[in-house]
Amino acid sequence: MSGRILVVDDEEAVVELVTFHLARAGYHVITTSTGGGALEAVEAKVPDLVVLDVGLPDMEGTEVCRRLRRDRRTESVPIVILSARSEEIDRVVALELGADDYVTKPFSPRELVLRVGAVLRRVSTAPPEMPADRIVVGRLDIDRARHRVLVDGAAIYLTALEHRLLCDLAERRGRVQTRDALLSRVWGYAPDADSRTVDTHVRRLRDKLGEARDWIETVRGVGYRFRDDEP
Repeated sequence: MSGRILVVDDEEAVVELVTFHLARAGYHVITTSTGGGALEAVEAKVPDLVVLDVGLPDMEGTEVCRRLRRDRRTESVPIVILSARSEEIDRVVALELGADDYVTKPFSPRELVLRVGAVLRRVSTAPPEMPADRIVVGRLDIDRARHRVLVDGAAIYLTALEHRLLCDLAERRGRVQTRDALLSRVWGYAPDADSRTVDTHVRRLRDKLGEARDWIETVRGVGYRFRDDEP
């Protein structure tokens, strides 16, 4: 593995542990203990991925996440939250702000390295079974090559993960996709991962699609389907 990883955490022991295991896996790691330091580090050089704590001394990690997503230079940089906050609402808020994954403390260093690798692979590798560079259905125009989505001719912003999720569903129009299947293809996770991750991102994706949101429908008890007829 390779890539430049920014680790943001104010616990020295955690930073040392994460740095050691990521470096051993072949990543170049830079660290900072504050949100302000994270923003400065990103301004100096955009990393390939950010491992971000929530409880930072100067600002919430969620605010750092929000700022990175609003900046065109960093809007697609993958963010893995590493936090002691394990409540569902904390996970949901982080994912809705654009985080790509959420790992709770105490954590397995091996699992964290695997998740970092999975996130990097999915943003750098085109998914299988997707030969078309452009998918046009109704008012929705998906341009995979340019990472651009238009609704009624107006561009909407999607994170790399949201774009991958939309493409995965659209390429399989009319076929129900289970949460486990989406986790495996889009997130690169084993089927026993938390399926609520899928629900959160589908809800966020629908919100961004606005008038075209009804192309993605919920199949209760199973998963999601991209419609094969006009909604």
